[in-house]
Amino acid sequence: MASVNKVILIGNLGRDPEIRYTQGGEPIANFSVATSERWTDKSGQKQERTAWHRVEVFGKTAQIAKDYLSKGRPVYLEGSIYYDEWTDKDGNKRNSTKIRISGPNSKLVLLGSRGEGGAGGGGSRGGSPDEGPAGEDFVPGDEDVPF
Repeated sequence: MASVNKVILIGNLGRDPEIRYTQGGEPIANFSVATSERWTDKSGQKQERTAWHRVEVFGKTAQIAKDYLSKGRPVYLEGSIYYDEWTDKDGNKRNSTKIRISGPNSKLVLLGSRGEGGAGGGGSRGGSPDEGPAGEDFVPGDEDVPF
C-alpha cells in the first residue's frame, strides 16, 4: 500500500531565515512559521490559537528563502513532516519535528505584496532544487490567506 507524507501550511514567518551550508556546499535555510486558528466559543468570546512550525528548506529554494523572506512575511508551503531524534551531550534523548521543503513535491510561494513583511514581490517564487521555480498552478490571492 502506498503512503503519503504531505504538509500544506499558510502562515507568517516568525523570524528571518538563517542559512547554513552542507560540506558539499548545498544551502539549507531554517525559519519558523506561525499558523493561527480563530473561532467563537459557546459563550460568544472570540478565541485564537497559534501553532509554531519549524521549517527546513534545501537547495536553490533555501537561497530564495534567505533572499526574499523576512519576519512577518506571509508564505505558502508544501512539504513533508520530518521527525528527528538524537541524544544530547548530557545523555538525554531529544527530538524535534520539522517541515521539510525539498524535492519535486515541495513548494515555497511568497505571498503578499512588496511592502508586506519584507523584500521581494508577491509574484516571487521558489521551488524545489529538482524542479526549478515553483509550479505555476497555484496563485493565491488575499482570499486564500486565512489571517
